[in-house]
Amino acid sequence: MTTTAGLWLAVVLSGLYHGMNPGMGWPLAVSSALMERRAQALWQALGALAIGHFIAMLAILLPFAVMTVLVEWQREIRNGASLIVIAMGLYLAIIRRHPRFLSRIPPSRLALWSFLVALAHGAALMLVPIYLGLCDVNELDTGHRAASELLARNGALILGVAVLHSIAMISVGAGFAWAVYRWLGLQFLSRSWFDLELVWALSLVLVGSIGLWAAY
Repeated sequence: MTTTAGLWLAVVLSGLYHGMNPGMGWPLAVSSALMERRAQALWQALGALAIGHFIAMLAILLPFAVMTVLVEWQREIRNGASLIVIAMGLYLAIIRRHPRFLSRIPPSRLALWSFLVALAHGAALMLVPIYLGLCDVNELDTGHRAASELLARNGALILGVAVLHSIAMISVGAGFAWAVYRWLGLQFLSRSWFDLELVWALSLVLVGSIGLWAAY
């Protein structure tokens, strides 16, 4: 998973995993469609969730694109980012409760809700070790290490990572949302879906650990 192809695969797989997690919001799309009694409301809600998730990815990853010190301190930054992801995972595994402010956001603001959830649950943070591995600035020759060129290269990478990840996330979420809305019903969701909170927290620890290992 440390090769370029493996890292891009990790971007897609993490998006699929995020989309599977009800905590990323697809049950809200089902709820919106049921309340308004029209399928179009489901797709509108999913679109808002996708926009919020995408912006959250950019908000977390963009600061790393403007770090010109990434050339000199790449390993240290990757180690630090991985440790932060591990700490976030341990925090979520121990605390096991949602931030209260998320419940105060009205359903009409799904894009804002999706953005804040992706930040609060560490979804965007999970991509940082993967993104830093894709940067791989050590492969650039000296003439290509100018800050402007590095910023342009990393900026394009950020867009690619955020777009690909968000598409994977919302595709899986849309599949689950449509199945529950059209065929399975909300009772299936409440009876059959298992709690992903601990699994989610442990996955953050795993991704951070892989990032540490890959940096060395």
